Amino acid sequence: MLRAGIVGLPNVGKSTLFNALTAQSSALAANYPFATIEPNVGVVAVPDSRLEPLAKIVKTTTIVPAMVEFLDIAGLVRGASKGEGLGNQFLANIRETDAVVHVVRCFEDEQVIHVEGTVDPARDAETVHIELALADLSSVERRRERAQKTAKGGDRAARAEIEVLDKLLPALSDGKPARSVPLTDDERAVARNFFLLTMKPTIYAANVDEGSIAHPEENAHVRAVQELAASESAECVVISAQIEAELVELSVEDRREYLQSHGVESSGVDRMIQSAYRLLGLMSFLTAGEKEVRAWTIPRGTRAPQAAGTIHTDIERGFIRAEVVSYADLLRAGSYAAAREQGLLRLEGKEYVMQEGDVVHFRFNV
Repeated sequence: MLRAGIVGLPNVGKSTLFNALTAQSSALAANYPFATIEPNVGVVAVPDSRLEPLAKIVKTTTIVPAMVEFLDIAGLVRGASKGEGLGNQFLANIRETDAVVHVVRCFEDEQVIHVEGTVDPARDAETVHIELALADLSSVERRRERAQKTAKGGDRAARAEIEVLDKLLPALSDGKPARSVPLTDDERAVARNFFLLTMKPTIYAANVDEGSIAHPEENAHVRAVQELAASESAECVVISAQIEAELVELSVEDRREYLQSHGVESSGVDRMIQSAYRLLGLMSFLTAGEKEVRAWTIPRGTRAPQAAGTIHTDIERGFIRAEVVSYADLLRAGSYAAAREQGLLRLEGKEYVMQEGDVVHFRFNV
């Protein structure tokens, strides 16, 4: 399962957001730095409005959504790249993730201590950027030394590495993330082997108070985070972690009323999860039968046999064909039988590239 790490300075709302994401209170949300000593791990359902209607069509009550794993990681402070605070632990934890949710504080509250004394989203984000970039800079310099020795023997791969490393070094030296460096597809493939912290795809979560959630564009702190995200072609999601944590205790109907009372129609947590899912380059195909309706996670561009393999390796090994109907077509038809009669059910072979929302039944023989 792919993982997204929730990171940021201490006291920006990481643990509160984690509690809301995982609909539990397992992360300690205390008003002091390093409230989170060990990374909390939560497996989070990807919101998918297609599952319940599909369950009604096939007459099942068992629904299994796609999942993403979130890690709540200890707060970072200046000097983390040199081991300050919980720096070494922080860097080790974030290295294990596939993507980053960077929470930035966009609210004023004298009761909640800020490690720098004042709220300044641009400065706070830069602190995290610099510490991660410095850690990456050290890794890149060591990697380049090794590549130079190998390249002397005429190793082409080592020379290719050096070319990419030389592109990354100036940005990292300036405290900028590696993902901000323009690279070709081939160069990006080389860079993936470096496992750099600042190469990880990132979502910025602008954490606001209750008063700003309805009109975040009026919050200067939010605008600063949005500008930062835009400069990196990254996503920015405005969220009130405190509101989302309160929603956990409410019923579905009460949640809707509570959100509306704050001038918003949908949960920021839902948008956050969907953004992380999209950021990781994932999509869902669906299976539906009397036993269950389930969303299965695959990378975009996956072919039918490999998609079948996410269910069971035997299905991939013995793949014959896939019976496919789009969710929209099945919903309009009202049943598999009607979809078949209307010519909406297709037979696809080994070269078929799965599409978002395909409802599939795999035929196989082993």
